[in-house]
Parts: sequence; structure tokens; C-alpha cells
Amino acid sequence: MTFYSNGMHVLEENQCFRKNNDDPMDDKEEGEEGEEGEEGEEGEEEEEKEAIQSRGVTLWWKDLSVYVMDRGRRNVSGQLIDNVRGVAKSGDLTAIIGASGAGKSSLMAALAFRTGPELLVHGTVRANGLPVDSSYMMRNSGYMHQEDIFVDTMTVIEHLWFMARMKVDGRTQMLDIGEKIDRLLEDVGLTSRRDVRIGSGVEDRVLSGGEKKRLAFATELLTDPKILFLDEPTTGQDSHSANCLVFQLKSFAAKGRTVLCTIHQPSSAIFNSFNRIILMAEGRVAFAGPIGEAVEFFASQGYECPRNYNPADFLITVVATNSNSENRENNEKIAEKLCDAFSNSEISREIDGMFEKQLETRHSLNPTSKLHLHAEFVTKKELRYFSRLYWLIYRDFLQVTRDPSVQVIRIFQKVIVAIIAGLCFVGSVNFDQYGIQATQGVIFILVSENAFFPMYATLALIPEELPLLRREYRTGMYPVYLYYIARVLSLIPGLIIEPLLFTSIIYWLAGLRANVETFGSSLLVILLTINVSTACGCFFSTAFGSVPLSMAYLVPFDYLLMITMGPFLKLGSLPLYIRWVKYISWLLHASEALTILQWNGVHNISCETADSELPCITEGALVLRRYDFDQANFSMDLVLMLVIYFIFHILGYVCLWNRCRWK
Repeated sequence: MTFYSNGMHVLEENQCFRKNNDDPMDDKEEGEEGEEGEEGEEGEEEEEKEAIQSRGVTLWWKDLSVYVMDRGRRNVSGQLIDNVRGVAKSGDLTAIIGASGAGKSSLMAALAFRTGPELLVHGTVRANGLPVDSSYMMRNSGYMHQEDIFVDTMTVIEHLWFMARMKVDGRTQMLDIGEKIDRLLEDVGLTSRRDVRIGSGVEDRVLSGGEKKRLAFATELLTDPKILFLDEPTTGQDSHSANCLVFQLKSFAAKGRTVLCTIHQPSSAIFNSFNRIILMAEGRVAFAGPIGEAVEFFASQGYECPRNYNPADFLITVVATNSNSENRENNEKIAEKLCDAFSNSEISREIDGMFEKQLETRHSLNPTSKLHLHAEFVTKKELRYFSRLYWLIYRDFLQVTRDPSVQVIRIFQKVIVAIIAGLCFVGSVNFDQYGIQATQGVIFILVSENAFFPMYATLALIPEELPLLRREYRTGMYPVYLYYIARVLSLIPGLIIEPLLFTSIIYWLAGLRANVETFGSSLLVILLTINVSTACGCFFSTAFGSVPLSMAYLVPFDYLLMITMGPFLKLGSLPLYIRWVKYISWLLHASEALTILQWNGVHNISCETADSELPCITEGALVLRRYDFDQANFSMDLVLMLVIYFIFHILGYVCLWNRCRWK
């Protein structure tokens, strides 16, 4: 794959318009050389531009409409884009402008094939005269979203390496990728910030809003896309940073790339940087063509742009219909009139003429030439599933280790709770009647502490990452199941360290049964408990989407599990309509398994401290019978916990996959 490298070399922010602000004396000296060469130079420029456009991709669309579908995709609930046509040429910087709600982002998403299943797109989209699909667009275009979403704990260089390994051709050598990243960092002015975290740091050494925009821009250039889409790239930036970014876009387009961006309210300097504009109003096109003809077209319709007035502001204001004033109805009529006038104008017919001419040219091509257009799509090699899984685990593991709220604080809390609880039970666990209660108390703490806290701590994990996941999934970077597997695997080290530390401390401080085999088996039960609880948290977080809603359903479910786990209520006394809970309660299975480990084979329980009026329990088997536990159920308890673990994760994955498909 060829990497674009000479469009934006060494661009300093304070020099990004240096070429446009040369000394006037230089222009005078150049003018003294005579005007004889001007016509020749203009001819050469036109020839060079045509040559550039012939190497790139020209995007045409016709009769394009976008509809909003209901959840079941059975009925149309609204229309965002109404039968539009247009063209974006290679070598040109084309801007889609318009007021808020005019349909700018919807049109660009439809052209880029980045719409979700909640939208239905009708119409024709062609690249160099040939029809394209989502697979072609995913591999030959870049899409920079309006909202910058990153993993805040990653550094700039780590983010670019991750995105490069997920998006660049799988045959590209690591050395070439490294050189590509270094060149991009230099081009966008982030070389000195390569080791800075994107959005999370203890010393506030994080990227600014403008730097995040530049990083998002560099991310899309990793694959050297033939077509680049940008949704509101200047949003949140000061005028100087916005001008520099637009200058970079124009430089990128000048090398034979097709650049299409939406912009809400461009300054006059930015507006004059565009080669072509598409003015949207109520989902229709009020004008599409070179910027120099836009003001002339509006003047021909009776709307003269005042002198010394920003043309972009004038054009957008004339067709804006989202005002709440009394003139809204009149504004809608004006916008409709201009859209109708443009659809019947000579400029619109020229677009149709170019479209038909390109179709005729492509129909005359032989099959070999047609295949050449999509050669990059055919030959590009995807990264293997295991390689993508590795890089997903790598990113998730960085996030886990660098976010103290996820892991470090949890481990510290586990140690403190274990020490406090263990000290409370020192000397209480004995083979006597009081020791039975103390032992069951330690078992309850072991189970509940490794069940409830991990469950609730996991609720916020996936919802926080859902916007990033949905975006990356819809661009084809990886399937949802790879993300889910990587997220679960990245948590495993913490799900081993936490119960190991907690169980080791409280087990020996409290003085539970002191042999290696029993301790190892108890540790296995606790490991299963914390992992099943985490799986339950994953399911509830993906099923309900938000932490408050997940907790609203999880809290009653947890109370039901806790009450039926054994110590509070004898299982045999459960009503028939609630007795089924024991089959899905891993808390019950964990409590039964740990109780079996502590009392199985015990025959010397003392009655010295027993109340003479109460029965005396002298055998471990009687302790088990007291809670309706059976020592023959130990293996079955472990198996059922494993089954519940996989069921929760399967349900969690299905819910997450469904949420990624729909907004």
C-alpha cells in the first residue's frame, strides 16, 4: 500500500497560511516578468488538475433519499434527505453547509455508507461511474466524526499504533507502520505530544480539544484513503486552529484525494478555501457547485449578498428554516423555492450531464479495466482474528492497569476488608457450637464480598465504552464478539488477584480448616464466584444500557439471591413458586461448596458451649443437613457455576451486539 506523505510536510500552526500571505513586493516582481506566461501557466494548472482527478475517485450520487425507520424496520417514521444529487471530485475540497437540522451529517453518512440499521437509504452512489457498496467505502474511505471518542488512558503513539494495526493492510511491515506514524505525527504537529495521554493524566498533561481533532485527522490518514469524509471538523476549535485544519484538508485533496466535509458556520476565510459547496435546506439541496457561482445563483433568484458580508452566513441564513419566530413558515417557502429553482437550473443539469458522461465512459470499459478500479478493495488483506484480538486485549489491559478506579483501588479495598474481617474472627472458628456460627459467618463474607462488589463495579464498564465500540464496529474494524472476548480476558488478571489476596488473608486470619487441599478448593470456589458475578454485571449492563437502569433491576435480583443462599432461610422451607431460584443462584452453590469443604468428614464438634436446652450438633454432616446442603453436590455446584457463567456471558454478548446495531 502506498502511503501519502508529501501533502503536509512540516506544518507549523503559525505558518499554515504562509503561502497565502507572501510579501506583496514579490507579487510585483513576478508581475514585472510579463503577462505572456499567464495563459500558459493557467493551461498547465488545468492539465495538472485533470491529471490528478483522473488518478483519484470522483463520487457521484443521484436520487438519494434517507428515511428513519422504526425499531422493527417495518415502517418509515420520517425523512431526513429528499431526492438529492451531487458530485465530489478528486482534487477538490467539497463542503456541505447549512443550518442545524438541514441534513448535512445524514447526507454525508449516507454517502460514506456509515448509516446504521435505523436509517434506510435509497438512491445511487457511484465512484468513477461504477456502483459502490459499504465494503468498498469501508476500505477506501476515512470518516472523521464530529465527536472525538478515544480511550483516554492511552497515549497518542499507543492510539495510532492500535488503529494502524486494526485498519492498515495486514501485509504492511511493522517498520513501515512506524515510519508512517512518525510522518503523520510530524504532519499534524503532534510529534512533541506523542507520549502524552489523550485525556487522562495526574498532572493534567493531556491533549487539548484542537490536538484531539488533529489526532482524529491523523487516524483517518493512516490508511491513505481515496475519499475522506469529515463531520464538523472545525467544531470546538479557535479560528486559527480551524484555518490550519482546513489548510491541511485542502493540501490532502490537492494530491488527488476526494475530501467531503460538513461545516456549520464557516468563516469567510474558510469558505473561500472550499472548491465546491453543497448547501442543504430541509433535507434538499439549495445549491451545489463551485463557490463562485453560489452567490450569483442566489442573486439571480432575488437574494443579493450585501457587500463586506460573509457569503457563507448569507447563504445559510437565507435557507435556514429552524427559527422559532413567526417567519418560520415564510422561511420554509423561501427554502423550498430555492431548492426547486436549483433542481431546474443549468448547474444542476451539468451535474446530471457529468453523471451520464461518466456512465458512458465506464460502460465502454472492458472487464479488466473495471476490476482495476476496485483493485485495492480486492487485494487488501484483513488482519487475522487472533491478531485483532491481541490488539484489543492490549488496549483493554492498558485501560485496566492505568485506571485506578477499575483495578488498583479495588485490590486495595479487598486487602483492607479482608484484614478487618479476618481480625474480627480471630479465635472464633473452633469445632464447637459457637464455631459453627462463626465458620458460616466467614463463608458468608467470602461469598458476598466476592459477588456483590464485582457485580456492581462492572455495571459501568461497557456502557461507558459503548459509543466507541459502536463507532469502531460500524466501520468494520472488528466484530462485537472479539471486543467482548477481549474485554472479558482483560479483566481476568484482576479477577484472579483480588480473590487470591482476599481469601488468603481472611482464610488464615479467621482460622478456617488448615490444610492445603481444602484451601485450594476454597480458592477455586471463590474464583468461580467472582467471575460469575462479573459475568452477571456484564449482562445487566448490556441488557439495560445505563448504570441507573441496570441497578434498578439488579438490586431486587441480588436480594433474592442473597436471601436464598442458605444462611438466612432453610432451602426446604422455600415456597414452591420461588424454589427454582436455587438452580440459578451461584451464591447458593458457592455457599454450599464452601460449607462442604469446611464440615465434610468432621466428627468431633464439642457441645461444651451449647445451651443445655438446645440440641447439640456433633457431626459435620449434621451441619450440612441443618442448611439443607448435601456433600454429594460439591461437583455439581462447580459445574452449575460454570454453566451460569457462560449463560450470563452469552446473554451479555447478544444484548451488546443488538445495541451496536441500533442506536
